[in-house]
Amino acid sequence: MKSRLTQNWGLKIASFLCAAVLWLVVTNINDPLATYRVLDVPVSIKNANLITDRGQVYEVLNGTDMIDVVTISAPRSIIDSLDKSNIVAEADINDLTSVDTVPIKLSTNKYSDKLDSIRGNIDSVRLSIEEKQIRNLALKSVTTGEVREGYMVGSVSSDQNLIRISGPQSIISQVSKAQAEVDISGFASNISTDCDVRLYNDAGEEITAENIEKNISKVRVSVEILEYRTVPFVCEVTGTPADGYQFTGEVTFSKASARVAARSKILENVDAIEIPQGVLDVTGATEDVTVLVDINEYLPDGVSLVEDNFVGRINVTAKIEAERERSIRIPVGQIRFDGLPAGYQAVITEPANECSLMFSGLQAALNELTSEEISAVVDLKSWKSSEGLEEVVEGSYWMPVNAVVEGKNVRQSSITEVRVHILADNEE
Repeated sequence: MKSRLTQNWGLKIASFLCAAVLWLVVTNINDPLATYRVLDVPVSIKNANLITDRGQVYEVLNGTDMIDVVTISAPRSIIDSLDKSNIVAEADINDLTSVDTVPIKLSTNKYSDKLDSIRGNIDSVRLSIEEKQIRNLALKSVTTGEVREGYMVGSVSSDQNLIRISGPQSIISQVSKAQAEVDISGFASNISTDCDVRLYNDAGEEITAENIEKNISKVRVSVEILEYRTVPFVCEVTGTPADGYQFTGEVTFSKASARVAARSKILENVDAIEIPQGVLDVTGATEDVTVLVDINEYLPDGVSLVEDNFVGRINVTAKIEAERERSIRIPVGQIRFDGLPAGYQAVITEPANECSLMFSGLQAALNELTSEEISAVVDLKSWKSSEGLEEVVEGSYWMPVNAVVEGKNVRQSSITEVRVHILADNEE
């Protein structure tokens, strides 16, 4: 029996080799090696806290945390059971090199021991590592665009006025301002909206680096939209000038009007800015009176001045002129009698035709005065009282003529007398 087992070694070895070759052939025919390519495989950064715990931040350079192509070689049966979700790409900060690169380790989350090979078109992640900087910035709310014609922006406010940012020192140091911007184009009413917080450098260019952290990314901004219009100033003059002088009725302003703004409901009732009584007082004046007025004191509630370079102070002047005199002749038949007792007649005998009356007032008013506008009266009751008479007695007397002019600021400046003949109605 032993001799049989030890005989024909050459034949037995040949048979074994043939069997192995046959097994390999059968295996390759049934489950051959295949290649699988996966595109855009992300690389997971492990143990990044080893950088951040040192007060540093990192940035992945040139997109090296994304492998463009991963190639897997494995038996067909294994390849057919894999997809992109099974590819694991990791870069462990523990393996960080002196040139700030981290090797990429590729594997699969199943059948990793049955792979023939797995490789990517890049083999490491490149990092930029810097000191971390933290800054606090004032957060300003601004508007862009233009509101509807006839409207303007009032107050602009937000629920936050401070922002904290952090990131690589080289980037954070470039930030000069933080803004929340509201587009107001075409609006005619108040706005309240959530706005992104944007960062800018000194040149006004927006900084959009992804590795900047903000403690807030949005704020609620409220914009007051006001209607505006230009309204005049008006002023009521008080007091009486000195004797022989009059206020002409003319008030001049160093600035005749101003642009004001308010909510539409308020502004619809504002036609002028009124300077009240007592501000411009001409009592005893013999020349023009000018006062400096701060218009802000007389703006209605909710109304504000909105003109550049105008703070609200204006000079207001009341025009004062000396009175002049003018003599006007009227027909004596235009003079009427008041207080003439029944049974008597009164006739003016002197002057025969016309009576001259003297008036004083402003030159312009005197120039326009006509005899037809004068109401002339002989008041017998007042005359009797001044003469100490109780009854009218027939005879001829000099009596004063009182004259007034309705609607014009002129007055009789001196008394003119006419001779009046009084007689009873039964006198022949």
